[in-house]
Amino acid sequence: MAATGILVTGLFALPAHGAPSPGPAPLGSVAGTAGAARYTPGACPRTPEPVAELAGARCGTLTVPENRAKPGGRTIRLGVAIVPALAAKPQPDPIVWLAGGPGDDAVGEAKMAVDGGLNRDRDVIFMSQRGTYSADPALTCPNIDEFNARATGLVADSPATEREHLQATKTCRDRLTGLGADLGAYNDTESSADLADLRTALGVPQWNLYGISYGTQLALVTMRLHPQGIRSVGIDGILPPSTSGEALTWSAAKQGFDGLFKACAEQPACNDRYPNLPATFERLVRELQAKPVTTTVTLPDTHRQVKVVLDGTALVNWLTSATHVAAQVPRALDELDHGKPQRIAQQWSVGKYSPQAVGRLSHGLVYGVFCSEWTPYEARDAALRGGEEAFPSFPRSVQSQSPQLAYLHQDCDTWNVPAAPRSIRDATTSDIPTLALSGGFDSQTGAANGTYVARTLSKATVVTVPYEPHVVFATSKCAQTIAVSFFDTPTAPDTRCLKGLKPPAFDTGP
Repeated sequence: MAATGILVTGLFALPAHGAPSPGPAPLGSVAGTAGAARYTPGACPRTPEPVAELAGARCGTLTVPENRAKPGGRTIRLGVAIVPALAAKPQPDPIVWLAGGPGDDAVGEAKMAVDGGLNRDRDVIFMSQRGTYSADPALTCPNIDEFNARATGLVADSPATEREHLQATKTCRDRLTGLGADLGAYNDTESSADLADLRTALGVPQWNLYGISYGTQLALVTMRLHPQGIRSVGIDGILPPSTSGEALTWSAAKQGFDGLFKACAEQPACNDRYPNLPATFERLVRELQAKPVTTTVTLPDTHRQVKVVLDGTALVNWLTSATHVAAQVPRALDELDHGKPQRIAQQWSVGKYSPQAVGRLSHGLVYGVFCSEWTPYEARDAALRGGEEAFPSFPRSVQSQSPQLAYLHQDCDTWNVPAAPRSIRDATTSDIPTLALSGGFDSQTGAANGTYVARTLSKATVVTVPYEPHVVFATSKCAQTIAVSFFDTPTAPDTRCLKGLKPPAFDTGP
């Protein structure tokens, strides 16, 4: 797409009465265009709660075509917030933060980026990816979030649960199409073009990307489709476009679980108290799938009591998230094994009932990506085959629902969007310097993906931060140090902090 020049009104007017020439306008403070896209300075994007880190941000809106294959069609608006660098003389190449999900809103993650020091020497740009909370339209579906909370009280693989799950998906789709949304336009091809247009419209010759979780998939697609102007790329919690899908989630879960169990086995107090933890976990999955445990938990904010059903599928999904609180996992499994399900039931359900879990995720983007880029290129039994390979002892009913992605193919039948071009599954081949960061306990994308993507990235540095879960930048000071140093010297990040890292002290109870 041809890009027009930046509109810089008045910047090059002659100074009056010998006044000094003004410096360049701060990034994001002037309007600009890129083909059919237009950046307009203005108010900061909306966030569910105030974000203090946006107080000094320069903000605006990027207006882009909803579907670039339909010239003259509807436009959508993406919120932009630029957090200034702390340095008095910032580096000229900003960092763009790419959020996870799919469907999380980058603008709401400004605190994570700032707390990690990304804006030390560079401005950091947050743009609400199309369909997300601070975009217009926001393709959120609170009804799905509310069902996901209720589903913690249902048997996962029952026909009734499947029917209710798919009805929630259909209700969401019907509402979004009723808003006029072209659901087939919410995908990585369009989002990567949005990023390329933003760079041109802001007048940025060169910038850097930092993607977390799903944002790594978008980063890798952008490196392939729109490499112009990308100086370096950090990817953290890596989702390779060429292998993303249900089978990969089982492989990732296995890697994260094994890392956690190994760390316990290597810690005498943990190993003595909880020997053979992997065998205990797998046995509990089998037993609970045959005979689920039902209990109640009290929601902390409302003191309301809710029913929780722990079956084998629920236990797998709980552990996939619980690697974020790894120190508690051995004790929680042991308590469950001794008839005390409360700790796991509480962790499994309370987060889904939290007000923060409702109405914030863009399910329009979730299914736009999954249903156009994943399921068309993965067999319908991919979850089952992935489950059989990772955990052959699990019941077939557990293996057939990959962690975090229940009924995905059925959802995509309901969503009914066109498949992306097969090239969306191409591995990214690039000489752009890339930092591939993973956590040793990452059960959501798996540390092996760092090595995998580096095979075709000639200037990649692969780093696994031990004892950390998915998205190490959020939890590890060492990872933050490595990431910030990478943008200083993209071919030689400072990884010395890895040598001093120690495993968590596992909770061994009374």
